[in-house]
Amino acid sequence: MFADLTPRQTFYLALSALGLMATWYFNLAFMAESGGSFDVADFVAAGYANNASASLSNDLLIGTIAFLVWSFHETRRLGLRHWWAYVVITFAVAFAVAFPLFLFVRDRRLSEQGA
Repeated sequence: MFADLTPRQTFYLALSALGLMATWYFNLAFMAESGGSFDVADFVAAGYANNASASLSNDLLIGTIAFLVWSFHETRRLGLRHWWAYVVITFAVAFAVAFPLFLFVRDRRLSEQGA
């Protein structure tokens, strides 16, 4: 499956892996600071701790909404399955994982259709 990846597809997969590492390093650190648990309310509140973090949180929120709407329509247009999986990955893992992963799957489908 991975032997025929284009450079762009490899890039998308690498970004998805980097997104996993870059976000979960800090998620795990947050959980360690919180006594080993992940309290969603505390996590969201920390995202609004100051104006800079609130700006980044709002930027991410709006980008995530745009991605989810676009990806929903794009999965229908291209006949991709399991759109819901990207929603789960977005909120359970990270947007930084879900978006490049979707771009990878989308690019694979476009390559298949072009062949």
